[in-house]
Amino acid sequence: MAEETQYFSKDFDFDEFRAEIESDASLRYHCEPFKDSPSSPCPPSECSDAWKRFYERHSTGRFFKERRYLLKEFPELLKDDVSSKLLEVGCGNGSTVLPILRGNRSIVAYAFDCSTEALERASEMIDAAVEVSLKQRFHPYLCDISVNGFPHWLACSSCRKNSPEIESDCLLDVEGKEKSDLNNSPHFEGGECCIRRVDFITLIFTLSAIPFQKMPFVIEECISVLRPGGSLLFRDYGLYDMTMLRFEPKKRLGFREYMRADGTRSYFFSLNTVRDLFLSAGFIELELEYCCIKSVNRRTGKHMRRVWVHGKFQKPL
Repeated sequence: MAEETQYFSKDFDFDEFRAEIESDASLRYHCEPFKDSPSSPCPPSECSDAWKRFYERHSTGRFFKERRYLLKEFPELLKDDVSSKLLEVGCGNGSTVLPILRGNRSIVAYAFDCSTEALERASEMIDAAVEVSLKQRFHPYLCDISVNGFPHWLACSSCRKNSPEIESDCLLDVEGKEKSDLNNSPHFEGGECCIRRVDFITLIFTLSAIPFQKMPFVIEECISVLRPGGSLLFRDYGLYDMTMLRFEPKKRLGFREYMRADGTRSYFFSLNTVRDLFLSAGFIELELEYCCIKSVNRRTGKHMRRVWVHGKFQKPL
């Protein structure tokens, strides 16, 4: 189990903070509708290349810290009475999946990312861990979910349908169209054509990096590979987070959507936007709130106000 971590999520009131930001004339452009046509999604190669450069620039891993606080935010991940399957969408350098694997010795993690560089960093982090079983329960896979969707070895066409009776037809068809997909599976045992969906999905600072137009497709893919009653655990940038307020007007790509200097994207969510996206895909809302955190830059002494969105959603039984 990861060491105990102190974590607070209500350091200031969001409504008061929002009123302060929206009354500041110098920040008004963040609140205004986007007048130009939203930019088209970048080609897949450009998006993945941008993230590759990002992880190359931060290859030492010092830029990232293990997100141990997530074990407090999502305690269901620590229930190790039965073996469960976790799908992490956008694993980055492994800072999310590592504490989960340490905290739950029964969970198996399938980690997806569009960047080979990110997957290499994540594998290196897992390999460097003392616990031998971590590597055995960690399965990285290259996939741009916003373009290709999830591979069929994760959940075949039959298993993606809601009726549990259909899963009895989940048998390996050597002539089937999904066979080539199985050859790329990092974890496959004969007799069945997929792992029959997952128990948990984590979307941790991932959805914001996907073009807004493609978010509904990504969420629909997530609910299709999640077992009935399974949970999707969400955390991402919230409206008027410090990083949003730093963007200049020319960096806007759309309403609340921005482009960083390195070519990566970032969207900043309101609770209503998150709610609409997930409920439209068929999820049930369990928890949804702003996390408002005050932090201090030790080098400069500057106080920073961070806003993140925390959410838990369930696939109907």
